[in-house]
Amino acid sequence: MKNIAIMGSGGWGIALAILLHNNGHNVTIWSYSESECKDINENHKNTEYLPDIDIPKGVKATNDYAALLTESDIIVVAIPSSYLRQSLELFKDFIRPDQEIINVAKGLEKETLKTLSQVIEEILPNNQVAVLSGPSHAEEVARKIPTTCAASSKSKAAAVVVQDLFMSDYFRVYTNPDLVGVELGGALKNVIALAAGASDGLGYGDNTKAALMTRGIAEISRLGIAMGADFHTFNGLSGVGDLIVTCTSMHSRNRRAGILLGKGKSLEETLDEVHMVVEGVHTAQAALAFAKEYKVEMPIVEKINQVLFEGKDAHTAVKELMLRHKKGEHLSYDLMTEEFIEWKMK
Repeated sequence: MKNIAIMGSGGWGIALAILLHNNGHNVTIWSYSESECKDINENHKNTEYLPDIDIPKGVKATNDYAALLTESDIIVVAIPSSYLRQSLELFKDFIRPDQEIINVAKGLEKETLKTLSQVIEEILPNNQVAVLSGPSHAEEVARKIPTTCAASSKSKAAAVVVQDLFMSDYFRVYTNPDLVGVELGGALKNVIALAAGASDGLGYGDNTKAALMTRGIAEISRLGIAMGADFHTFNGLSGVGDLIVTCTSMHSRNRRAGILLGKGKSLEETLDEVHMVVEGVHTAQAALAFAKEYKVEMPIVEKINQVLFEGKDAHTAVKELMLRHKKGEHLSYDLMTEEFIEWKMK
């Protein structure tokens, strides 16, 4: 049995706390909100994020991060990307080098063009860092609906620790050595989900969504390959798998936000109505910055940024995507067989 700190009390943090408790570990959730801690400790609920889920009595909550971090063996970071750096700066003096850090949030830091594991490594250079990612809505994991994710790290041993901690009869974990690919797939699918939601909000059909998802994974793969990721990762849980679940489910706050944008709501109105962190909004700017840095063409990401931050009408953005210059369907010459390259060059 391990003493595990869950740093973050949103839906995903709660779902994983329940999972780890069910796996026999001693789990405590940190929340900055005293009222939220009281709700968890006294009512065994997180009324704001997972109101229909009962939290086991053995799962506790605290807003004393110093004591919690000092007493824990493993630290699970479930903090939105936009708050990660400032939170770690608060935590770092209470974290020991022997504590493994497991990041379960998805996103990128646009100011530094770093993945979240890189942000953690910068602030906690002496700690082993791993990530858990994949198609996993908190609402379903909390209800023990079968789910499969991927664990990754620079260290195989650290990834296996994650696998051993989280594996259960309803939560299967694979290891994957491609840390960059796993993180990029988990982060960028939220941006494509905004586009898929906007398509729904505009009243378009399955054809449109299939096109956005397929060309979206092509954009994600292009950037990933440019950054040194393994192409095959994007055919797996952290690529196509996470993209499918986020673009098609009403559990997805990114898709819900996209629907509102497609219906003509402003970004401010959209965020007010969703009333939760919409990671795709924060990641969209970072994705565009990454695309420029690595000189990768990402037209869907570009149009989503224009809709979010430049006031472009979603219907116009779709038309502009459809009328882009003609081209062949491929990802990279590096991925093609010699026969295919010969065909293309004729």
